[in-house]
Amino acid sequence: MRLWVLLSLLLLQDALPHVIGQSAKNKHPKEPGENKIRPVNKKVKPKGPKMKERESADSSSKSQSILMQVMDKGRFQKLAATLSLSAGQSIELRCKGSNVTWSYPSYLDTFKDSRLSLKQLDRYSQLILTNSTAADTGEYSCWLQQCNGNKCRKDETKTGSTYIFFTDKEELFVPTPSYFEIVYLNPDKPAVIPCRVTTPSAKVTLHREFPAEEIETDGINIIYDVKKGFVYQHPTSDHKGIVYCKAESQGAPQISIKYHLLYVEVPKGPPSTTIVASSNRAEVRDGIHVICTVLGEPDVDVNFSWQYPGQESERPVIIQNFWRLINRGTGHTTRISKSVLVIEDFEASDAGNYICIAQNLQGETTVATEASL
Repeated sequence: MRLWVLLSLLLLQDALPHVIGQSAKNKHPKEPGENKIRPVNKKVKPKGPKMKERESADSSSKSQSILMQVMDKGRFQKLAATLSLSAGQSIELRCKGSNVTWSYPSYLDTFKDSRLSLKQLDRYSQLILTNSTAADTGEYSCWLQQCNGNKCRKDETKTGSTYIFFTDKEELFVPTPSYFEIVYLNPDKPAVIPCRVTTPSAKVTLHREFPAEEIETDGINIIYDVKKGFVYQHPTSDHKGIVYCKAESQGAPQISIKYHLLYVEVPKGPPSTTIVASSNRAEVRDGIHVICTVLGEPDVDVNFSWQYPGQESERPVIIQNFWRLINRGTGHTTRISKSVLVIEDFEASDAGNYICIAQNLQGETTVATEASL
């Protein structure tokens, strides 16, 4: 019995180091090549940022353009900021929404071009332009209208826009209806020489007619915008004169129309108005005329209206309106607008006050003079 107990103790003593060593080994960190769990844990950690990326992608998709181009076989393509097509191609654009408004080159409306068609359907609006020309180059945009009764406003979150170049090697410049344009240089706002091109890769330069020279585009004071033309950021009287643009693109250079740059320096505000009568005292059957004159900015229209004796009884008078540009020294250009009221045979009922009301976008001015027997 004692012998059996002694043998058992000896066997247990021999086995204990193996068990203790094995447990000790398990407590030691594994070799780098043996740990296959840690790399998986490392991949799990970035899940948070990935969710954020997905959320930001979803939020950007909500603000994406509602404008799309219809391709062949009913496919759709989201439009970038610019698109180049060859002149002669047709294009179909669609804008999502049940109440959509479009904007496109204005001359298509001016000439009621039959190549353009617009159609509003239940879920989208459709714009189709067939047999395109270089003159169709420009901005095409759409937006959803939100209406409350008769009042509608543009939904700024649901818009779409693209600038389309209809390339034509024979027409590097976008054609215009005239051969000569006036550009007014205001000291308080940029001025644009609108020599736009149909090929975005064309090299375009600006030139003065006299003295004959190329005008440097420094990218600061004078820049070139392929969608607008040359932009004078801070116009001065030194920039006035006649200029033109030259474009080159894999062929002979082409010349644009000429632009007459006129420097303007007239204070903005309601019309600066004066009134004068040819005679403040008239005899019966005399002819008199009353002149209302406004000096203002060359590109600002003035509207005239009159109040005069005999108006309620529909006394016949002649009213003529006209305007012209005048130079006021040191190269400054002003627009002089006039309205002339004429009475061919003065009568007693014509005696009284003649009131002229001149109105522009900034306000109106009222002036008066008297005519008597």
